[in-house]
Amino acid sequence: MKKGHIFLIGFMGAGKSTISGVLHREYGLKQMEMDEEIERRQGRSISCIFAQDGEEYFRNLETQLLKSLDTEEKLVVSCGGGTAMRECNVREMKEQGTIVWLAVKPETVYNRVKNSHNRPLLEGNMNIEYIESLMNGRIPKYRAAADIVVDTDGRTAEDICREIMSKAER
Repeated sequence: MKKGHIFLIGFMGAGKSTISGVLHREYGLKQMEMDEEIERRQGRSISCIFAQDGEEYFRNLETQLLKSLDTEEKLVVSCGGGTAMRECNVREMKEQGTIVWLAVKPETVYNRVKNSHNRPLLEGNMNIEYIESLMNGRIPKYRAAADIVVDTDGRTAEDICREIMSKAER
């Protein structure tokens, strides 16, 4: 049974956490940060999970978490940047709600994450060209998964949330 969750997908730095927070604050939606929930359940950081067990292990944790949301009341879920890369994750999200792709330019991502050290896939490769190459590999998957696409560059979080809620209600 479709629960009406809103799943925010997109590249790291697209604003998923920010938008999730505003949807929680302004619209009263219960929120979940997938990465934070995985860290809580594992008792260690995402960087540590990647270092100790690898990306595949982490991706399996994402899939398990999505499946567990079937029993939750309506949520806005800020997904990890790679969550939509797995078809099984996309199917699970579509069964449980609406997938919103927060589209963003590589330059915007770089400016938002350049001083961050909790992005394992960018560690040692913090530059626009590398970000763009990773994004280009993911954009077709984001596009295919999305029920709603929202461009985020140069917009306020409140404006983005109004668009999401307007489109999600249709």
